[in-house]
Amino acid sequence: MEHATMMRLENISKYFGKVRALNNISMDIRRNEILGLLGDNGAGKTTLVNIIAGALAANQGRMYFEGQQVEFSSPHEAKQMGIDTVEQHLSLISIMSIARNFYLGRELVKKIGPFKVLDQKRMDIDCKRAVEEIGVRVRSPEDLVSTLSGGERQAIAIGRAFYFGCKLLLLDEPLAALSIKEARKVHEMILQIRDAGSSVVYITHNVFHVYPIADRFVILDRGDKLSEIEKENVSAEAIIEAIATGTPVKT
Repeated sequence: MEHATMMRLENISKYFGKVRALNNISMDIRRNEILGLLGDNGAGKTTLVNIIAGALAANQGRMYFEGQQVEFSSPHEAKQMGIDTVEQHLSLISIMSIARNFYLGRELVKKIGPFKVLDQKRMDIDCKRAVEEIGVRVRSPEDLVSTLSGGERQAIAIGRAFYFGCKLLLLDEPLAALSIKEARKVHEMILQIRDAGSSVVYITHNVFHVYPIADRFVILDRGDKLSEIEKENVSAEAIIEAIATGTPVKT
């Protein structure tokens, strides 16, 4: 099956002082795919994703999103284009309610006389309906996020991105510290997002986390692109061997 390109990276390089984090990385992110971005610690995965998400600027190279050259100066700019990130530990704020987290940065307001105030009632109603549609049952949207399990937090963070029209979702180690049941639920959500027309970049160093649902893989090694390969052409064991030895995937 042919896939149109959602995003294209051309010769992306990033340096921190004299340390080379990324070296001329070129790759496509296709529409309607789950791309596994793999590599050991220090491979450059997080740096690359931070550049895509607007949290870092590349020292050189170009990015194209839906055919348009882009250069984001902040994650907010990337989010406005439809690129959202769910980070490993910082996706939700524990001391805030579920509804406030769900609408964080997109709060609904209403006018009372000359003033604008939060429309908390509408946010609560819409949030409860939205999270239940993604399979998370909450007693009240006013409950603190700290009352949720790890899997429920991830589900709400991913569901929030999709609810607000995310076209490209960047996931950083989404199964970290989740139970088997929670991990399965998160994977089901990721597949639903892909099948609904969005693209997903799934960042992990654990091949067995992403292999069951990925369509394709890009493997990084110390800032270089080691391999780019379709799932149908590679086993999980071959990917692990490539990461461990720092050599391209053998098919």
